[in-house]
Parts: sequence; C-alpha cells; structure tokens
Amino acid sequence: MENVSRVQSSEQGCVEDRFEEIIGDSPELESVLAEVGRVAPTDSTVLVLGETGTGKELIARAIHNISPRCGRPFIKLNCATIPFELLESELFGHEKGAFTGAFAQKIGRFEMADTGTLFLDEIGDLPLALQPKLLRVLQEQEFERLGSGRTHRINVRLVAATHRDLAEMVKRKEFRSDLYYRVNVFPVVLPPLRERRPDIPLLVSHFVGLFAPRARKHINHIPKETLDAFTSYSWPGNVRELQNLIERAVIMSNNGVLPNPLPKPDKNAATNPVSVSDKNPVTVIPSQGTFDGSTRALILRALQAAGWVIGGSSGAAARLGLKRTTLIAKMKKLGISRPVRQMEVAGLNQNREPDRPWQPAPD
Repeated sequence: MENVSRVQSSEQGCVEDRFEEIIGDSPELESVLAEVGRVAPTDSTVLVLGETGTGKELIARAIHNISPRCGRPFIKLNCATIPFELLESELFGHEKGAFTGAFAQKIGRFEMADTGTLFLDEIGDLPLALQPKLLRVLQEQEFERLGSGRTHRINVRLVAATHRDLAEMVKRKEFRSDLYYRVNVFPVVLPPLRERRPDIPLLVSHFVGLFAPRARKHINHIPKETLDAFTSYSWPGNVRELQNLIERAVIMSNNGVLPNPLPKPDKNAATNPVSVSDKNPVTVIPSQGTFDGSTRALILRALQAAGWVIGGSSGAAARLGLKRTTLIAKMKKLGISRPVRQMEVAGLNQNREPDRPWQPAPD
C-alpha cells in the first residue's frame, strides 16, 4: 500500500508538500490530482464537486498544501452544520453588543483565514440571504463585522465544496447565479468510489493500518474473499463508508484475520424480478463473476427506474453517477439490451421487417 504523494517546490519556500492521506493510483484519481496540481499554484477559487464521502476536504487541503499559501492558515467551515442565525457571525465575526448574547468580540472565519485558504464545505446549503455578502467578500476582498461599520481588507483564497447540483439550484432560484459563476471558476469533480475500484485494496490496507493499533489488534491477513466483496460492493457512502466498515471489521477480527463486515447478499435477489413498477419486470440473470453480476444488476435497476432512458438529468447514467457513453459501453460489455414489449411483438407482421436490436437513442 502506498500513499499517493507529489513533491512540488515553490518560490514561497514550501519545498516539500504532499497530497496528504489521498490513497490510490487509479487513472480516475490521478486525473483529479493532475487538475489539483494545475490550479493549486494560482489564487483562483476552486469548487470541489462530488458525492458525500468522496474526500472533498482532503482535496481542499491538498490545494492549500501545494500552493504558495502553504504554511499560512487553512480554515474550514461546514455551512450545513451552523444554524442560520449564527452563520453570518461565523463567517464575518461580530462586535461586542452587536446582538443579544454577543458578550465579546468574535473573529470570523474570513478574518482568521487572512493570507491563507478558507474551505467552505457544503456551500450549496448557504442561505440565500447570506449569498450576496459572500459574493461581495469574494469580489472585493473586504467585509464588516456584525455591529461594526469598519471595513476590513483581507487576502483569502476560497475553496468551496458541495455534493449538490448548483446549476440546477440556480434554475430553481435556490442559489444565486452570480455567486455560482464566482465560485465555479475551476471545478474539480471527484469520482465516487465505485468508479475507482482499483484503489479499494489500497484503501483497505491503509485503514487497517490506521485502526488496528487503535483497537489493539494485529491484522496479518485479509482474505481474498473479503477483498472481492469490497471490490464488488457499490459503496453508496464512498470512502467514508469504507473507512467506517474497516474500523468495524478490525474490532470484529480474530486471530489476525480481517472479516467481511458487509451484509450478506439476498440470495433471492438474483432470481426475482427487479422493477420499480410491475409493468416491465426485468429478470436479473447472474453473471459468472461476482463483480459483473453485481454491476449488471445495478445497471438493470437504474435502467428500469429511468424507463430505459440513459441520458439526461433523470436518466440511468445520472442515477448511477456515470457518463452516458460510459454506461452505454458497460451495457454492451454485459450484453444488456432493452426488452421487447408484448405490444411491440404483436405489432410485427410479415410485411414489416423485424425490429432491429435496440440501440441507445441520442439525448
């Protein structure tokens, strides 16, 4: 197991900086780290996008660590965890007596991050009422504390993150378009764990090494069956879910062997029809390989739920977190095609050519 790291020198004296705790060497992860390496030396705002548990904070720290601001403050704030009435004070600070309960002056996160980096996690949860103030401080690099008329000048680099679709929120008027364009200067999209499966053994080994000493356990063997189960699992909670399950497995371990903490699959699930509605049931035919069988079942469920529409915001590709072309390639590889409905079969006659094999229609 190796910890993926990069060494970069800068004119500001950060001679040796690394992508701390970012584990893996898959092409998908390498592509993300290449983007991080390009944007980190600049002062541009970065928007880290990805599902919950994909490691957005680690990427934000990596951007800071290999930037010229290395060694300066790295301040973080999760916008989803702070009550609305306190969030403005957390961001910009307040003066004594600014509101009921303000018994002393408070320094806000922007002021704390001066000359460094501010990481705003879950920026999609920022209330609309605060978004103009955030926009102003990003554009002007200045703000006032609550209860004060004095303007404070700062020099802060913003890295924001969210699991939400901000573009869709803009359409619904839940997020300001001007703020969206301001934070979306350089987007970095993190792949879910199911799209970087080659990294799973490295992550397992890393987390075992992390949790075994804490639990006073010695793990010297990870069975192939356990690794195969981890590799074929869909990981809806991504790396965070894997981390928590490895901690559980370490605690459950006996005789130095890491057990499989995943729930046992339902044996009936492989032969029962899988459908959201009863109109077009799809029978899942198990594949010879555990991974291919699991992938086939997952794709069929998504296609059925989407009415066999592949692209678009509600299509099967979006449900699976895949690109449309990637899903089509997987369908061809696994031999998945749209089932012919009874009405279509009845409509065939000797004067018509038989239907051609179904091909994905352009969106």
